[in-house]
Amino acid sequence: MKMLIRNGRVMDPGRGFDAQADVVVDGEKVLAIGAAPAGFVAEQEIDASGCWVLPGLVDLAVRLREPGHEHEGMLQSEMAAAVAGGVTSLVCPPDTEPVLDEQGLVEMLKFRAEKLHQSRLFPLGALTLGLKGEVLTEMAELTESGCIGFGQAEVPIPSTQTLQRALQYAATYGYTVWLRPQEMHLGKGVAASGPLAMRMGLSGIPVAAETIALHTIFELMRGTQARVHLCRISSAAGVELLRRAKAEGLQVTADVSINSLHLTEADIGYFDSSARLMPPLRQQRDRDALSAALADGTIDALVSDHTPVDEDAKVLPFAEAEPGATGVELLLSLAVKWSRDSGVPLQRALAVVTCAPVQVLGQALGGLQLGSLIEGGLADLCIVDPEAAWVVSPEALKSQGKSTPFAGYELPARVRQTLVGGKAFAIS
Repeated sequence: MKMLIRNGRVMDPGRGFDAQADVVVDGEKVLAIGAAPAGFVAEQEIDASGCWVLPGLVDLAVRLREPGHEHEGMLQSEMAAAVAGGVTSLVCPPDTEPVLDEQGLVEMLKFRAEKLHQSRLFPLGALTLGLKGEVLTEMAELTESGCIGFGQAEVPIPSTQTLQRALQYAATYGYTVWLRPQEMHLGKGVAASGPLAMRMGLSGIPVAAETIALHTIFELMRGTQARVHLCRISSAAGVELLRRAKAEGLQVTADVSINSLHLTEADIGYFDSSARLMPPLRQQRDRDALSAALADGTIDALVSDHTPVDEDAKVLPFAEAEPGATGVELLLSLAVKWSRDSGVPLQRALAVVTCAPVQVLGQALGGLQLGSLIEGGLADLCIVDPEAAWVVSPEALKSQGKSTPFAGYELPARVRQTLVGGKAFAIS
């Protein structure tokens, strides 16, 4: 379809572009930014006066709950949630049921996602069979089927030798390994270790669970020269180790979740199971360090860590509730809120959900231009009303999972419309 988006404030953080301009879309591509070419006749016009026109968001952590967890979310509902949040590309972790450790499972998931014609799906393959941490998967075959990297989701590898072999193999073929740093034995609690968890009688997860894992990962990286993406850094001490590793020249990137960026352990309140998350919410100093690291580029990307959880799994005592929260529809608004609350430039806040995640994905995209808004590029974009404050109402979320620790929050910036490959989705 030929489309003209008029009078919007067009922003592309990747190239520092910020100007009032029209965007001309022809089919799947952006034909022009500015005046339409001579002879161009739009089939549809969108008035974006007072709105931002942004590259489509890229979210590096979205669980779709298919296959295997359809009672908590279905591909259709979670893809609709992504589009509602302006997310045009997303990475799906491998912890489905069955696990994404076989070529056929990955191909089936991608086929079903493509039939929906909504957000672009980039699956992570399992690093080990069944995520059991014992036998490496056939990474070459999984890459052929569409996997952009390999990880263990929330499941640590018990054997350092197995992790070393995985990194050696991945380095040989140029694959990226995605790891959430958490030591297996110290990471079995339900809340961050400290006075609050002790008073509440909750089993704790110390910061050492993250830092010990990071020391191990970095030491193995030095020996293997592997490329690693660290998922959901959660502590000030972890940030400092990451900063040193980057200064040393290790091929490491990292992300932080919207939960850890905005919340602390105090948000558990009176055993509020919506704040039962992994990694656990930590202290104010950790949140401040995460914010500073995201602002200065030590942490590369902001993710929703979207994990739809069935209501029955949340209406349980805190320690028994299933960890996770719905978040993909909140990613943009919480990025803007972070900018306004912390004084971080808006361009940086938009970069961490657009162009920066694309840099994390790197060569795995095969040259696909995501997270940018340029002439000749893909027409993946979103139109956002920056003045439209809205209150998070779980019942109004498109995701099948309704649990979020941000319920009742008033957030800035509302997505009005999303385009994926030139196909428009109006957000009701």
